[in-house]
Order: sequence, then structure tokens, then C-alpha cells
Amino acid sequence: MNKKDFIYSNYNKTVPFIKNGVIKKISYSNIALIKYWGKSKNNIQIPSNSSISYRLNNVYTVTKIIYKMNDRKNSKFYFKFLFSGKEHTFFYLRMKKFFHRIFVYCSYLRNFNFIIETNNTFPHSSGIASSASSISSIALCIMDIEKKLINSLTKSFILKKASFLARLGSGSACRSIYTGLSVWGAHKLIKGSNNFYSIPYPYTVHPIFRKIEDTILIIDDKPKKILSSKGHQLMNNHPYAKERFKHANNNMVQLISILKSGNIKKFGILIEQEALNLHAMIMTSNPYYLCFQPNTIEVIQNIWKYRIKSKKNIYFTLDAGANIHILYPIQEKKTIFKWIKNNLYHFYKNIIESFCIWN
Repeated sequence: MNKKDFIYSNYNKTVPFIKNGVIKKISYSNIALIKYWGKSKNNIQIPSNSSISYRLNNVYTVTKIIYKMNDRKNSKFYFKFLFSGKEHTFFYLRMKKFFHRIFVYCSYLRNFNFIIETNNTFPHSSGIASSASSISSIALCIMDIEKKLINSLTKSFILKKASFLARLGSGSACRSIYTGLSVWGAHKLIKGSNNFYSIPYPYTVHPIFRKIEDTILIIDDKPKKILSSKGHQLMNNHPYAKERFKHANNNMVQLISILKSGNIKKFGILIEQEALNLHAMIMTSNPYYLCFQPNTIEVIQNIWKYRIKSKKNIYFTLDAGANIHILYPIQEKKTIFKWIKNNLYHFYKNIIESFCIWN
């Protein structure tokens, strides 16, 4: 499918035009295994390399949208945005930009006024992809409205367009639409992969990767000093950008083989390399900056020491923040989680028990 396929057309005129209603949706955050970092200069929200992520349990946004038909002759499009019950100027401006980008694909939105309320189960803007769960939940609400206008829409189309719309608000948000593993960004070895919306990972996945625990350590619950959108822009003139994009796509090739074989050790080493490679790009950009906190490094070093000593399959990854995702097979949860609680408690402010959602 291409962009034109997602432009709204009210071809089903037998459906009465809805006037008002309330929609509530939940969408989950995700954690990228192969990271995307950098966007096309000439297109909106087009990634410079393909990426793949797990969708996470217990880390989600609940969005409620109250919509009411406006007076189209006298009224302009209006929305009110509340985060955790409060108005927030930054989020309002971000939503304004989001609506501006999607109007061409959802022209019916101009006929309504909205009150949008979102609540997270985790800290926003701290490197746990809060924008991914937030924007994707809003996109799912919008597609619920479109479904009421065109009752012939298929579930497959609704999910694809929701991912397409979510991408226009936050790149990683497009990967939060599907359970399990999601791929975003065209890759020559992944059938159906594209730059406009995510797809469920289409190939064989060994059972060990269908039950992966993700224990998230909140080391810093404050918003990041530099937002991811700015970090992506800094890749435009980054001296190592081309090699990074090439390396990420090559790592995707390795991961396809690993997911099929069930080699958990190769999986863990690959995702750690990806995380550190991402932060290497951050630390060598111009201007350069640092997402790590001292306790981030302490946790990483403790994981490495424990892995060598115990021979357990415990690995880490990070997004563009200080907080750490500790990944390990569910079969080893009892021992590993006990070690985390007993040995890492003085490095983090909060802990979230999560796991990778799979149907």
C-alpha cells in the first residue's frame, strides 16, 4: 500500500454521519531491538534504517477521546488535550502538529471538536517510548471514528492505517500497533516491510523468544534534556551516520537468523551492541550529549559481571534515555528477578515488571 491508499473517502453513504461519542483505547509502549536513529531529510517521519521491536505489557497509555460535531460553517477545528488530568502546552503543540499532518488522510476530523485525555502507567519523556504508546492510542481512537463512518473497513486496513497515522506523530509509535515483534522500515529481506507503517514480523520465531521478560529499571524519571526528535535531526550531518545505517540493516539480517534458531546468547549480545551503538551516535553528534546516568553504567557493569559468574541469559537494552530494559527468558525469571531485586535496588528509583506481549 502507498500513502494515497490511506486518504479518507466517504464512499459508503448508507452509514449515517455520527454526531458525537466517546472512545477509549489502550496502547502499549515498545522496546526496539534493532534501533532506528535518523530520518530522511526530505520526507516526514521516514526512517533511515529498518527497526524491529517488542510490544510491552504493563507499560501503556490509556486514551479517552470525547468528540462532538462542530458547526462547520462557523467553527474551526478545536481540541483540548489533557495529560494526567492537566493541560500541558508542550503536548498540546505536539498534538496540533500531529493533527495538521494527518488531516489529508482523515479529512472528517475537521467536522469535530475533541477533548483528548491520556494517562501513562510510566514516566513520560524518560526514554521508555511514552510517545509511542500515547500517539498510537490516539491513532487507534481516530480509526475507531473512521470505522463508524465506513463500516466496510477491514481489521487489517484499520491496523495498517493506525500505524501509518501514528508514524506521523512519532516514528516508534507505528510499531506499537501490533503484538509480538513489529518491523518498520524497508528491508530487502523482510517481505512487506516499508517506510510508511509497521508490519508484524513475518518469519519464524523460536519459542524462547515468544516469552521474554523485560524488567525495566527507572534510573531517571525526569524528562530527557534533549528530545528524540532533536537527536534524529543530529544524524543528518553525523560523520558516522552512513556506517550506522548500514550496520543496523546488517544487524537485522543477523537477527532474522537468530530469531529462527533460538540462539539466546547471540540475541543478547546483538541487542546490547545495538543499544551501545545508539548511544555512541548520541555521544558523537554535534552538539554531543549524554543520556547515561552514573547508575546506568553501574547497572550495565553489574549485569555483565553477573552473566559471567552465573552463566544466566541476562541482557540489557536502552532507548535514548538513562533507563534500562533487562531482557531474559521466562524460564530463568525466578533466579534473575531475585538477583535484580537483591543487587540492583540501590541503583534505580522504580522498577516495572513487564514482558513482551504475544498472541
